[in-house]
Amino acid sequence: MKYFCTSIILLQAGLCAGFTRSFIATRDTINNDIFSRTSFMTYANTFERQPIRMSDEWADFADLDDDDLPSFTVADENDPQEFKAEVGEMYAPPEVLSDVAPIFLPQGSVLELTEENVEGVLAACREEIGTLFGYSAENRGVGITGGVDFLYLDGPMVVLSLKGRFWHQRPTVLERVGAYIMGRIPEVIDVIVEDEWELTDEANNAAL
Repeated sequence: MKYFCTSIILLQAGLCAGFTRSFIATRDTINNDIFSRTSFMTYANTFERQPIRMSDEWADFADLDDDDLPSFTVADENDPQEFKAEVGEMYAPPEVLSDVAPIFLPQGSVLELTEENVEGVLAACREEIGTLFGYSAENRGVGITGGVDFLYLDGPMVVLSLKGRFWHQRPTVLERVGAYIMGRIPEVIDVIVEDEWELTDEANNAAL
């Protein structure tokens, strides 16, 4: 009888302890759930009260570093010309280092070899084979930002500089420009660049 009573007492104690643990666990779960819901609602309400500031002022972007800006945005070659021009207006055209007026002459003309004549023919070249260069907004709109400058005469050789990004291989660009100049100033025996690196893909890929 003594052992039977002791067993009952122990069983009751165990049931009480188990019930107590279950109650505490249930209470904690409820409290945690209430806390989580309360925290979420508080966060949501706080978020809803925050105004979303939007602006159409370009001045707001003035302090962005270059690393924060898109690398290069271009139109597709099949897009309308108007859209290409709109995109191209986002980028400055290549700087022209000479203010000599273009000299438009047909292939086979004979013009004297002088620096001014070379610069005049080169100015015409920029327009007549303008699809190579980024002087028009439409071309810049599809990612062509390349330009060409006259540097100096080295005897009967014309020395140029290429800059910016071209669609064509840079040696091809130089060849086309050279043929244009030599076809109008026959005294020119070659058209070259001062730095051969300018003719590499690396130079083109590094340009903007």
